[in-house]
Amino acid sequence: MKDYITGKDINNVGSEVSRQSFEKFLVEIKGYKKSEILVDVPLTVQFKGNDYHSFIDLVVCVEKQPVMAVTCVAGSIGSYEREILAGARLLQDDCQIPFAVSTDGKNAVIMDTLSGRAVGKTLSDIFSRKKILKMLPDLTFTPFDKTKKEREMIIYRSFNMEKINR
Repeated sequence: MKDYITGKDINNVGSEVSRQSFEKFLVEIKGYKKSEILVDVPLTVQFKGNDYHSFIDLVVCVEKQPVMAVTCVAGSIGSYEREILAGARLLQDDCQIPFAVSTDGKNAVIMDTLSGRAVGKTLSDIFSRKKILKMLPDLTFTPFDKTKKEREMIIYRSFNMEKINR
């Protein structure tokens, strides 16, 4: 199959159907530009002195600012909430991505990355591009507390074993 955002040929395995559905939803329903959606964004975490290479399924950017980190899953979205929350906190050194989303393409959980609290529980709760543009001046882009970084890397690695070194 072809990836909706990149146009590249991809294998239809695992959560790919949910990812393609969500990519299309972001563009056609929520108004994001394809160029604002990054696919398979690399993330390296360290555990016991070793690097573990993984990726975040999607990172949505507005005005060149990452605003949403997304994991697309084939199973229960609740099982992946903590993984994507850690990913949104760790992906960038200079700031946390404000929102973390776990979705199966039909349902979604949207979390505020700073607090870890759910701010939405359905696909319709996903912020549109228009809404994010209005929110952008008030969003907080702060670095993750370095004293908590090692623990967060352990959490990410623990929840993300199937993507690591893929």
